Amino acid sequence: MTDTAVREAPLDRVSDFPAIPPGWAYLDTAATAQKPQAVIDAITRGYAETYATVHRGVYQRSADMTVAYEAARAKVARFIGANTPDEVVFVRGATEGINLVAQCWAATQLKAGDRILLSMLEHHSNIVPWQMAAERVGAAIDVVPLTADHRIDLDAMERMLTERHKLVALAHVSNVLGSVLDATRATDLAHNVGAKILLDGCQAVPRIAVDVAKIGCDFYVFSGHKLYGPTGIGVLWGRGELLDRMPPYQGGGSMIDRVTFARTTYAPPPGRFEAGTPHIVGGLGLAAAIDYVEGIGIDRIHAHETALVRDARDALSAINSVRLFGPEDSAGIVSFAVEGVHPHDVGTILDEGRVAIRAGHHCAQPLMEVLGVDATARASFAVYNGPQDIEALVRGVERVTRIFG
Repeated sequence: MTDTAVREAPLDRVSDFPAIPPGWAYLDTAATAQKPQAVIDAITRGYAETYATVHRGVYQRSADMTVAYEAARAKVARFIGANTPDEVVFVRGATEGINLVAQCWAATQLKAGDRILLSMLEHHSNIVPWQMAAERVGAAIDVVPLTADHRIDLDAMERMLTERHKLVALAHVSNVLGSVLDATRATDLAHNVGAKILLDGCQAVPRIAVDVAKIGCDFYVFSGHKLYGPTGIGVLWGRGELLDRMPPYQGGGSMIDRVTFARTTYAPPPGRFEAGTPHIVGGLGLAAAIDYVEGIGIDRIHAHETALVRDARDALSAINSVRLFGPEDSAGIVSFAVEGVHPHDVGTILDEGRVAIRAGHHCAQPLMEVLGVDATARASFAVYNGPQDIEALVRGVERVTRIFG
């Protein structure tokens, strides 16, 4: 399919996704996105036709694969507005990216008495690594509350920040609520007190335009599998001067300059943080996913998902026993609860009607406490969803209410 055909085709792109059979409403994209045929084809070619190691071989296929792999890194850099591909570190996913910064920056730069600022809606992956780093160096963690409509309260954050805060780590888009952070303002607030800021972009990158240079943040992470790409590949972007000062995360091949038993010197970033044979074909699959998203247009995707969220919230709010969470303009995600029914039961009954949602605490247990629930049901949208999926969701929830009275 040509780029022109991609742009001109209807945005309900379910036909591009071979793993979505007719009549199945897949509404769990916030957990992981289905893969378009273009990505599957790129992965298949990578293993079946062009596969070779990268960075080491002197034979032609290895050289060609190295060029393709590094072209994928350059494509990621352009996609998120990075100044240079050398600031893009390939990792297994956002979780590894956050852990890398926690161990290689926070655990080496922070000291006893320093403070880290998080928010109440963070994913466990943006909480636990900072707790581990804080315990290691004797730092403390503060938590920004939410506004009444379930956004990170930046006014409260401004009041809380002090010069003792050295790091701020926030979700760009909440994986539970879909609430979008004013990332530029959050960055300015952090920098005003001399703190560095990391943004978790897992839910943002597939849904809204991201430009790390314009935002001004210091670190940005995301996972490829939420961007219609393969699992096992993700991105840590960091400012070059920060990466230069960070020690390596792991030791092994590729991350070295010279090894002797007396002393080892390390490669410059990003190689310093990419020990061992990388997920080569994962990088190619991620590049194909970016091509797919850019062929449609991220603004068009965002408008499509925003319309689906609006229609889903309107339809669900008409059911008396349904409680909705998050702001009205959430990005691609609707979390809800049915009064008197556990979300796992909601998910099971919806599955009987061929509607796939996520039910649980969504790796955000502190947020569940704030919401006053143990878990929520969550529907999340993508380019392969349309009005028929919302209709199926609402029919399923109505069936839940009938079954449970």
